[in-house]
Amino acid sequence: MGNHILSGAVINPVGLRQLLPDIPEKDMPFDTPVTQEEVQFFTEKGVFSLPFHPPYMENKGNYVATLGKVVRWLAEIAEKKGVQIFTGFSGHELIFDNGKVVGVRTGATGIDKHGHPMPNYQPPTDVRAKITILAEGTRGHLTKILVDKLNLQKDRNPQVYSLGVKEIWEIPEGNFGVGQVAHTVGYPLPFDVFGGGFIYGISKNRVSIGLVVGLDYTDPTFDTHHAFQIYKKHPAVEKILKGGKMVRYGAKTIPEGGLFSVPQLYHDNVMIVGDSAGLVAMPALKGIHLAIQSGMLAAKAAFESIQKNDTSGRQLSLYQELFNKSAVYKELHAVRNFRQSFKSNLILGMLQFGTQLVTGGRGLSLTGKLPLEKDETHYRPFKELKGKTFLELNKDKLEFDKKLTFDKETDIFYSGTQHDEEQPSHIIVPSADACQTCIEKYEAPCQRFCPAQVFEITKDHKTGKRALTLHPSNCVHCKTCDIKDPYANVTWLTPYGGDGPEYENM
Repeated sequence: MGNHILSGAVINPVGLRQLLPDIPEKDMPFDTPVTQEEVQFFTEKGVFSLPFHPPYMENKGNYVATLGKVVRWLAEIAEKKGVQIFTGFSGHELIFDNGKVVGVRTGATGIDKHGHPMPNYQPPTDVRAKITILAEGTRGHLTKILVDKLNLQKDRNPQVYSLGVKEIWEIPEGNFGVGQVAHTVGYPLPFDVFGGGFIYGISKNRVSIGLVVGLDYTDPTFDTHHAFQIYKKHPAVEKILKGGKMVRYGAKTIPEGGLFSVPQLYHDNVMIVGDSAGLVAMPALKGIHLAIQSGMLAAKAAFESIQKNDTSGRQLSLYQELFNKSAVYKELHAVRNFRQSFKSNLILGMLQFGTQLVTGGRGLSLTGKLPLEKDETHYRPFKELKGKTFLELNKDKLEFDKKLTFDKETDIFYSGTQHDEEQPSHIIVPSADACQTCIEKYEAPCQRFCPAQVFEITKDHKTGKRALTLHPSNCVHCKTCDIKDPYANVTWLTPYGGDGPEYENM
């Protein structure tokens, strides 16, 4: 339990307080209360601390935590209450009957790379239920199928994402305070790229450090993992990490479209909660407490539906009604246009956000709703790029010393990721023609947007033709490929249950 969970994380405890009112916060498995916080603006060499906390970013009363530890603790409580948790099984597909969800089919195991059964073959198992609640986390594979098949995103903005890359470092005591929280904006990100860095003091000698970048950037040479390595070279960051060592690495996408990107949350026999539903509040970048609260609302709707022996969409619409009246909705509604404001650049985004603060979140929109476009639509063809690309600007900064900075291959090792090498690839690229067009038009951005070196472009020395080679065993399950490919030509599926990264203390 918890091995595939990754977050910063600074947790608002309100969700756990509501879920477990008899357990005091001091007995919850947080690492430390937030003791000090600051927001900083980075130039290439300098740093400026803001004299105030931007709205919605204050962390007073929150806790620095290891989310995997919290998940394992919750699992123990749930099992003591009679909940059955089946680890080691992956939900591979939804089971539909006359257009209604009736359960989930697990993935078969013991299949070779070519799809043929091996001696250890185990067929899939159908897990049928009156109600299925999808809580898969970001870019849920089953949720994606459900939303597309039943058109649950109708009349809503598409969901958009950021990619967060993170390392855990052991550092000399005194380099960074316990419970200290720092968020940064600016360098090394260009002004037209949304995102920022974070550093959280987990203990006296351990910090969580990362970079979160919106996936709506236009430069096909941009690489979030490489930007993160450059980030660590900033004097203010390098000072914190000096004398330390990196002990863990991971990456995960974050749904950040806001309220107008939340799909219809229910249908016949099914509901969607948490990150799968896109319930993340920006700019605080917090969704853990919202996931817990949405789960409680869904549980209430499920309980009433089962009592009435009616699990139809009409009855389960109670979940949507409860959501629309909840603190979750209120929190998301206040910042409903935040992410849309930063489509162009940081300066315009800050100005637009300022107007939202004085208009109750409405901003400059005549309708009250600012639009969004899918992340995959933002790339500019390589030959049409103006000015120097990210790769050209930073080519001299991408030497990895494997002490402070690391190449992807090294970081993959520290993710602990493991996959059965004989199984079929869980990364599907169906069209070779689209792939070839992407290589020619966009210079194969897959090799850069992936933080785990799953995609490699090889060149035939005789013909000069370039082609894609996949390394699915490197995958850290961030799902960026399923989001950012300009031709939507990559689909992420669940591998064998249990395969993937080991994010035990991430």
